[in-house]
Amino acid sequence: MASPQETQTPVLTERKLKAAVIFVVITVALDILSVALIIPVLPNLIASFAGGISNGALILGLFTGSWGMMQFIFSPILGSLSDRFGRRPVILLSNLGLGLDYILMALAPNLWVLFIGRLLSGITTSTFAVANSYIADVLPVEKRAQGFGMLGAAFGIGFVLGPALGGFLGGHDPRLPFWVAAGLSLTNFLYGLFILPESLPKSLRSPFKLRSAQPFESMAWLWRSRPLRMIASFQFIYFVVHGVFAVWVLYVGYRYNWGVTMVGGLLTMVGVGAAIVQGGIAGLCVRKFGAGRSMILGIVFGATAFLMMGFATSGWVFAVAIIPLSLWGLARPAAQALASARVGPEEQGRLQGSLASITSIGNVVGPVFFTMIFAQTVAPRGDVPGMAMWVAAVLLLVGLWPAWEFRRVRI
Repeated sequence: MASPQETQTPVLTERKLKAAVIFVVITVALDILSVALIIPVLPNLIASFAGGISNGALILGLFTGSWGMMQFIFSPILGSLSDRFGRRPVILLSNLGLGLDYILMALAPNLWVLFIGRLLSGITTSTFAVANSYIADVLPVEKRAQGFGMLGAAFGIGFVLGPALGGFLGGHDPRLPFWVAAGLSLTNFLYGLFILPESLPKSLRSPFKLRSAQPFESMAWLWRSRPLRMIASFQFIYFVVHGVFAVWVLYVGYRYNWGVTMVGGLLTMVGVGAAIVQGGIAGLCVRKFGAGRSMILGIVFGATAFLMMGFATSGWVFAVAIIPLSLWGLARPAAQALASARVGPEEQGRLQGSLASITSIGNVVGPVFFTMIFAQTVAPRGDVPGMAMWVAAVLLLVGLWPAWEFRRVRI
């Protein structure tokens, strides 16, 4: 494992560097947008094949878990492949594969074909790790937090715009969002084919070893370094807590009687806040206070937000809590920057793929964990709807333990 002093940034002209960063940010935004486009229509399409809502709900859980499992398995594989062959071919082929996969799902005649399409989309959207590696390649260490923040902002914007657009398109034809998602991915492929430069020189590439790309081996590799172990622990906690968003719609409907329009406005506020914080404020905060303190600040703001939401007896207090919730976004770009500074360019793909596997586990555990808590603490079983939010706050505060390790670290 390379030390921070051994890391290098490939030389790109300022024009190519700007085009490369913009492309990668657009890639993440379009990938997330295409994933989110089908969120409003996929459950009903599954139910139509399954013969009813009850069966459809069970199968939807299988689809969701299987998608997360593909992310868990293939994120480190694609990351390691990008260390061997470069970031550009992996990103481009994944965009092409995702576009063709959405066409397959748009034409799916039965549940099995739709399920195969969902598995393939889990594989082809595992390139977020490669996108992070690209940012680490082209930006110097001190600017990486800002770059990772831009990716986080793109992620948030895609998840805000996607369901709204998907719902609108699905109102005309339930298959139409799949066609639009395919068009976005294929357009992104063509754009990158002509615009995206390679970020990893051949001299810095490393051999591909399937054993090291296996998810459990990649996590064991993280665990052998104390700093990376601490960052991985933080990332797991972060994404488990992120699973509390699975109960948001149910929570505000149960407690404040909010309808679809109010929830849509709430999600828009969250997306705008994420874009502002992760796209700009995070980088400034890291430069001023250091990456370690930025992580700690983000955790404290996030815990404060969830405590406010859990205690909020009125909807406006819940809405105000989106301000500190947005500032939670300071934490992850700082953590990504800290991790990327601790390996050389030949291992960035492996690192980001390993962290993405940790993310995938959190994304599987979190929603299940918080939906179970919510189900047990609302009528008829109970009447403590804020419990899920309080548990999220406590878990975030547990994340202070690994973050405290870096409290004096500046990059």
